[in-house]
Amino acid sequence: MPNLTLDSNDPLILSVGGSLIVPDGGPNVDFLKQLRELVLKVIEQGRKIVIVTGGGKTARHYIDAASNVQKISDDDLDWLGIHATRLNGHLVRTILRDVAHPIVYKNPLAVPPVKEWQGNVLIGAGWRPGWSTDFVACRIAQLLDAKTVINMSNIDFVYSDDPRTNPDAKAYEDLRWRDYRQLVGDEWSPGLSAPFDPVAAKFCHKYGMSVAVVNGKNLAEVEKAILGQDFRGTLLS
Repeated sequence: MPNLTLDSNDPLILSVGGSLIVPDGGPNVDFLKQLRELVLKVIEQGRKIVIVTGGGKTARHYIDAASNVQKISDDDLDWLGIHATRLNGHLVRTILRDVAHPIVYKNPLAVPPVKEWQGNVLIGAGWRPGWSTDFVACRIAQLLDAKTVINMSNIDFVYSDDPRTNPDAKAYEDLRWRDYRQLVGDEWSPGLSAPFDPVAAKFCHKYGMSVAVVNGKNLAEVEKAILGQDFRGTLLS
């Protein structure tokens, strides 16, 4: 099983899949409660945290609705998803209001240094077309000199193929960027479903960053990754 070596002086960067925050049927209150508990536990240990929120089913529903009315440009589809990520960002900031910086950051390049935060948690969301929230999280990590991103998704591992349709798909615990990029390519498209965004993968490969893909439905595994313990998931590096 993989494990991470995280510098306790670096902020912890979490890219939280929107499908965890808003699956079908509306926001997942149980997940939000558990996320808050985990965040409070981590900041009690003196850590600072960045949480970047995805769009989830809200983004998917709006993208599908627009596409079913008429042909929509990729930019407009992306903007629908971006605004969904911002709504989710405000939801997460609201439940962490007592410990969070008051602003949800859209532009990852405008995030202030940790010493200027008002609180121990900073929330980010989507910025502009062509930038997934995974990519936003990676750019914030680079800006804050953090070398690792924990990607909280709704899958247990990165697989060689879709395990829902291919029972022989191989689960990876450790995967090099060059091999991962061969699996997913280098292109982003609105509403793309991939374990980790291809553009973000290209960026991490270039700058020597690591990403832990962990199923966010099991926050005990996320906590293990944060603590540097063996966790169930995939380490991309």
